Amino acid sequence: MMKTKTKDNNKWIKAIAAMAIIIAVLISGAFLLKKANSVYTENSYPLKYEKEIDAASKKYGVDKALIYGVIKTESNFVPDARSSAGALGLMQLMPDTFEWLQTYYKDENDYTFEDLADPAINIDYGAELLSILSKRYENEETMLCAYNGGLGNVDKWLDNKDYSDDGKTLKVVPFPETDNYRKLVEQNKSIYEQLYFKK
Repeated sequence: MMKTKTKDNNKWIKAIAAMAIIIAVLISGAFLLKKANSVYTENSYPLKYEKEIDAASKKYGVDKALIYGVIKTESNFVPDARSSAGALGLMQLMPDTFEWLQTYYKDENDYTFEDLADPAINIDYGAELLSILSKRYENEETMLCAYNGGLGNVDKWLDNKDYSDDGKTLKVVPFPETDNYRKLVEQNKSIYEQLYFKK
């Protein structure tokens, strides 16, 4: 009788020990998974070019998370990225846009278009463009459409009742690429806010 009780007790002890091991493995696995996910996210959304972005953000009054969102979307942090359309650098500026920006503020610097492969120069001009667009348009989504699709197109869309009810916001973006672009920048900006710039 005593041996049966001892056997039963041993079975329970082994079962409890096995469950404790399983729980410990699950907890440590969940911790490692969370850590791996965190490392992956931070590697996917790095804080590269902090000094340059911080300087441009202060100089032009543009949200750092927005600058990061644009860079992530445009070039994924490749400083000399070049698009098939001819845009260059981290914030993918076009030659005519760069030329316009240089005359807009009567820039004293004698930069060439190729200088936009320099992160500091590219971020400065890209943030300047975002600042100009933010003053011209009342909301960020419209501003981002102009950054991608051009001011002329966005102005026409805002004047068209099919695309805008109030002449200030777009209810429809007729270029699918531009529509996807603004959504992706906003998504990337939001991730940067959550990861690094929580208020």
